[in-house]
Amino acid sequence: MRVAIEAASLGLSSGGLARYTSELSLALAGCFPEDEFYLLSDQPFRMPDGAPRNLKRGGGPRNAAERRWWIWGLEREMRRLGVDLVHGPDFAVPYIPRRPSVLTLHDLSPWMNPRWHHAAKRVRRRTPLLLDLGIATMIVTPGDAVRRRAIEHFRLQPDRVVAIPEAPAPWLRRVDIPARSVPYFLFVGTLEPRKNLPMLVDAWREVRRRHPVDLILAGRKRADAPVIVEEPGLQLIGEVPDGRLAALYSGALALVCPSLYEGFGLPVLEAMQCGTAVIASSAVAEAGGDAAVYADDSEALARAMCQAVEQPGWVAERSALSLARAREFSWERTARLTHEVYLEARRRFGN
Repeated sequence: MRVAIEAASLGLSSGGLARYTSELSLALAGCFPEDEFYLLSDQPFRMPDGAPRNLKRGGGPRNAAERRWWIWGLEREMRRLGVDLVHGPDFAVPYIPRRPSVLTLHDLSPWMNPRWHHAAKRVRRRTPLLLDLGIATMIVTPGDAVRRRAIEHFRLQPDRVVAIPEAPAPWLRRVDIPARSVPYFLFVGTLEPRKNLPMLVDAWREVRRRHPVDLILAGRKRADAPVIVEEPGLQLIGEVPDGRLAALYSGALALVCPSLYEGFGLPVLEAMQCGTAVIASSAVAEAGGDAAVYADDSEALARAMCQAVEQPGWVAERSALSLARAREFSWERTARLTHEVYLEARRRFGN
């Protein structure tokens, strides 16, 4: 089988979409060496590091007509390559269904609160049409909660929608680092309204009144991010290269993820694979399972953070639970389940 994976998200410097596309394509190519996988985009993108021979870069638009990527360009490049199926990992598939397609619907946040996505008008208009008209043969979601909500919101046939969990990158592992003079809590993710960062900062300030502890916010700052100004103990370090992530996770007292809504919550599993305790909102319960401690308001969040500072035994216990939870997920499993969806899309197409 020859599969095209639309790779525009690999042009992003960080974030869950880029991680999903990169790790899934690598795992697919590794698990299915007899298949060929082509990454295609009309935008510049970086190939995943360590790509095997059957994970290849396809071409982009060759003329003005093909710059209308989703209507003409992607289809023509797939025809040149002899592609059997296309996977859109970022809420879209080609508009004209000439071959089976799989669309990944990571969450429903673009349709839940317009203030969460200042630049998502195209997604809000396009994706419902692709789903309603059956242009996407099959739909993948990262968890059961998104699957159920998608079926209800878009009135989808349940057997068209398959929940496949994501996983932490296999290269992320706990590392030994020198202890800091001041411990720190960590947030990792895009800085945007949905992440509920003002509440996190308020809770951290409450903890800091009692304990010397820092807060590090790591991630790309989106144009509509809430205004957060550095102050003593609060660091905004921006995007972190992959090579530094393991040390950043491993050194934290806990990862704190207070999001108002998530489709899954990949940083939670990344931290857990590094043996880091996780304090989070219930929005990431499918990722965190019983290993995370959940807090959905500022007072509960501050209490959990104080517990992490005051009780080393609590941190050690949560670290062990995190490692056990992370072992339940792998990109190999994600790839094999996704490949089953590809085969089902081929069976259904045209019927």
